[in-house]
Amino acid sequence: MQLWASQPPALDVTHIISGLNDAQRQAVTAPLGNALVVAGAGSGKTRVLVHRIAWLIEAEGVSPYGVLAVTFTNKAAAEMRQRIEALLSVPVTALWVGTFHGIAHRLLRQHWQEAGLPQNFQILDADDQLRLVKRVMRALDMDDKRWPPRQAVWFINGHKDEGRRVRDLADDDDLFQQTHKRIYASYETLCNEGGLVDFAELLLRCLECLRGDEGLLAHYRRRFGQILVDEFQDTNRIQYEWLKLLAGDIGKIMAVGDDDQSIYGWRGARIENTQAFLKEFDGAVVIPLEQNYRSTANILDAANALIARNGMRLPKTLWTEGGPGVPIKVYSAYNDQDEARFATEQIKDLIDNGGAANGIAVLYRSNAQSRVLEEALLRADIPFRIYGGFRFFERAEIKDALAYMRLVQNRHADIAFERAVNTPSRGIGEKTLETLRALARAGALSLWQAGKKAVHEGTLKGRAAAAVAEFLKLIDEIAAGVAELPLHELAAAVIEASGLIAHHGREPGERGLARKENLEELISAARQFSGELVFPLQDAEQPAVSELEEFLDQVALDAGERESKTGPAVQLMTLHSAKGLEFPTVFMTGMEEGLFPHRQSSEKPEGLEEERRLCYVGITRAMRRLYLTHAEVRRLHGADNYNRRSRFIEELPPHLISEVRLHGEVERPLAALRSRSSGLFESSPACPLNIGQRVAHGTFGEGVVLQSEGNGERTRVQVHFAAVGEKWLMLSAAKLEALD
Repeated sequence: MQLWASQPPALDVTHIISGLNDAQRQAVTAPLGNALVVAGAGSGKTRVLVHRIAWLIEAEGVSPYGVLAVTFTNKAAAEMRQRIEALLSVPVTALWVGTFHGIAHRLLRQHWQEAGLPQNFQILDADDQLRLVKRVMRALDMDDKRWPPRQAVWFINGHKDEGRRVRDLADDDDLFQQTHKRIYASYETLCNEGGLVDFAELLLRCLECLRGDEGLLAHYRRRFGQILVDEFQDTNRIQYEWLKLLAGDIGKIMAVGDDDQSIYGWRGARIENTQAFLKEFDGAVVIPLEQNYRSTANILDAANALIARNGMRLPKTLWTEGGPGVPIKVYSAYNDQDEARFATEQIKDLIDNGGAANGIAVLYRSNAQSRVLEEALLRADIPFRIYGGFRFFERAEIKDALAYMRLVQNRHADIAFERAVNTPSRGIGEKTLETLRALARAGALSLWQAGKKAVHEGTLKGRAAAAVAEFLKLIDEIAAGVAELPLHELAAAVIEASGLIAHHGREPGERGLARKENLEELISAARQFSGELVFPLQDAEQPAVSELEEFLDQVALDAGERESKTGPAVQLMTLHSAKGLEFPTVFMTGMEEGLFPHRQSSEKPEGLEEERRLCYVGITRAMRRLYLTHAEVRRLHGADNYNRRSRFIEELPPHLISEVRLHGEVERPLAALRSRSSGLFESSPACPLNIGQRVAHGTFGEGVVLQSEGNGERTRVQVHFAAVGEKWLMLSAAKLEALD
């Protein structure tokens, strides 16, 4: 192994520290000891890591072989390597830079024998692992409707991330624990027999290998004398233990992170690791990076005031040499439609005045919120992308629910049949489906007809026949039960009876919660659709189209309008997805109690603190303009919810906030009417009716105009009718009569 001289080479290293601020320079040139760099949002942590590695090599004489840098994504690792090579002007192939899993994999490939693995062991990705768990459960004759395979995957990975094998799990009378221990044990046996290693196993096996071989551990402790860790606040238990083991008594760690941006507790990240580091690593010093190069002073002051309310944090205060900037704008919407319209009109105004669409981000706490925003952007013809995800009607759980609704409406919809027949799993596999497809082809039948034929004539036998018969019966029963229901109640009943809510409700963590909320948002979409377009859609000579069929057709049309794939586009994303990104303009929507902070997180102090950190992350994504919006009424879970605005808005200093009062084409929310005036707002130039005006409709009776939008023939108004509630009406077709 090549070793560099023990003394630093006599080189000019001023280029490494030039351009750094005082705090960054302190971190980069710190003595060779343990250090925790508390890098505030936008303070240049990647810059510090890159320059620190260059400093170690050129100024301290550390061999590139002696440096290990750990990141959380392959993209970050590649960027770091490129920047180091550019700074040093030489290749650094000897340098180990990678993710936790990537480095563990590299060690296991080199030491497969010591790790008890075959030389050609195979890595399982998430889909491979799920398929293997399903195979295990079939062998154990387990009902995957009662015991969802994804739940078993979560159980296995969760215990591996905590460093626990099956043998480490306590024996008790809990049926959940007993059942999943059996699955874990069988899965582990199958993996060992087949030389299979999942992602969680990479770290656990590597940790066990180093613990079990003193010579190997001593070798790597001598080699990696300098360890650098990015995003330290996101480390879980086994990652922390792995770092602690590898460093031992001689290695030195520089951990870089921000405990105020620890937002992944739901997937195992432990904010406690930052406190533990200071206690367990000898002589560890704290170096705060507080100068922000991203945001205006107003935005930073708001973020500082918010996060200061958290108790379990290392103190720091973000600041900037830049000016205060514009105030943070807060808009109180009447409902989620009004909120989406406000955001869309502000975005359009920004773009029309020279702003770049890809410099605008709309953030939300729950994926289910995106539907209303997507629709508003589509109507305004503003290009957008869903960052790191799918549009609402493209999400798997939504397509599953729509497949059931389509079958209720039309039993002969083959695509819907194939999607719904085994979701949730009911033991109807590919072999059974191929039998039905062959029958359908031979007899020019739909799959529904083929299923009936196969069951009646005995083409399918045993469990397969029983499963198909049960599915056919289920769809018929659902259809009979919802025949007379309004569309939104029909949607709710279909989703419940299909088992999709229960199925996804058992999926652990944020993913399962998001799927469940998306399904509930579909009910809200159906409810909104019921009153959205009130004018004849068919000629008298054409057969009537049911509201369900009309809804399904409209969904298909909406899904066909793709967001922009090329060119500048507004970015829509969850707050979790926004971490690490920055935008000149940010809209944070749904700032309401129960939604943000989320109702399931705000019940415990640690959960509320993580929600506040998530809000801090959202605020610090904004560079120049920040909008916070909330709605008095939001349709969630298929019903109207009346919400207080988020405590996080109340926790911001009032002098930093400007309450938005709209005029012109966009009306102020109804709350302003209630609290400030008993008079009427002026009408929009596009709409002759005033907000608050009494009107009459030939079918719905008398009502009050709540809001309006659109222009020309596309102008529509929302009216609250005493007899039927709220309806959106196309003004050109509704024939409303003004009573005042």
